This record gives sequence, C-alpha cells and structure tokens, in this order.
Amino acid sequence: MKEPLSPFATTPRPRDDGTLRVTITYLQMVRQPTGSPKRPPLSELAVFRVKQPSLPFYRFLYNEVGQPWLWYERRAMTDADLQEILCHEKVHVYVLYRAGEPAGYVELDYRQEDEVEVAYFGLLPWHIGSGIGPWFLEWAVNTAWADKPKKLIVNTCNLDHPKAIIVYQQAGFRPYRQETVTIRDPRREPFWNGPAPAAGADSDSSKQT
Repeated sequence: MKEPLSPFATTPRPRDDGTLRVTITYLQMVRQPTGSPKRPPLSELAVFRVKQPSLPFYRFLYNEVGQPWLWYERRAMTDADLQEILCHEKVHVYVLYRAGEPAGYVELDYRQEDEVEVAYFGLLPWHIGSGIGPWFLEWAVNTAWADKPKKLIVNTCNLDHPKAIIVYQQAGFRPYRQETVTIRDPRREPFWNGPAPAAGADSDSSKQT
C-alpha cells in the first residue's frame, strides 16, 4: 500500500501517468541595483557563509526549505555528486539565522564566467511570512554583485511560492525566457522520503516525456 502524498502548498495534481507539467521562468539582472539597502525587518538576524557544508546539514536545509515547493534535484543526487558541488570553491552557501536558529539559505554559484546564479534561495517554512524574505534576497543580490559579474540569473517555476516571481522582480530581476517541461512527480520517488540514491542508481526524475 502506497504512502499518501505529502501536503503541498498549491496541491499540484499529477496526470494519470504520474507526471507533472512544470513551467519554468528564467530571470536575469544586468545592472546592480542602486539605492540604500533595506533595513533588517527584525532584530537578531545574521548571515554566515558555511564553507563546504556537511551533507546532513545541507540536506536538512534543502529538504526543509524545498519540500513545500517540490525541490527534488538535490534529493535525487548521490552524496558523492552533491559533495563535489558543495566543495567547489566557487559555490557559496550562506545561511540566514534568526535569534540563533537557521531561518533560510541561499546558494550562489560563481562557476560560470561573468555571471552569478542564485541557484537556491528560500526560507524554512515556519519563517515564511515574517518579512525577512525580501531583505534576505536583497542581501544575496548585493553579495553576488560584489564580485562584479556581468549579470545575475535565477529561475522559478509554477511549483514555487506564488509570490516568488514577484519578489524576484521587485529585487530587480527581469524574465527573459520560459519553458514547460514534464517531470515525474518527485513525491512518488524513493528518494523523496528516503535516503539519497546510491552511486550508479537511476535517479533522473527530470526526464521529459
């Protein structure tokens, strides 16, 4: 007997073949924003870079932040493949703390020349609605521009928080491309509530059909 599907913010319903249609919007920022930085909306906020985060800590952040929005790519990765990314000197993970507790994180990827990708950005579910999201995104944008790239890029999709694309545009990102893909519903995959796939396992849940 199959386990019931996890609750989801907008309750996406898979098709009869167990797949989901996902519309991805790609955004970019080609000029650094001007103006005074926002003031922190709350006290006791701090951001620290975690150099080469341990796999359990990173998976905690990724899984808890991404579960409501069906983030699955890193869940589907083997420990070895994920460790290779996290150990790269041009992949920077920053964790937002609120009163000493992790509240969210951002991953900035500098591996492409002249651009920085906001690879992952989000808050832990119990911190959503506190007003810290736009402030933290602005912090991430300013941090990325400090390296003087030619542009910043990010993407979002219809599985994300419905306000995500609005917050990105308010921060200065502009859409430039969209695509629709078909993925297997990750909630039905063994890695969703289980351990990371073993090396060599067929864990590609993003195959188009």
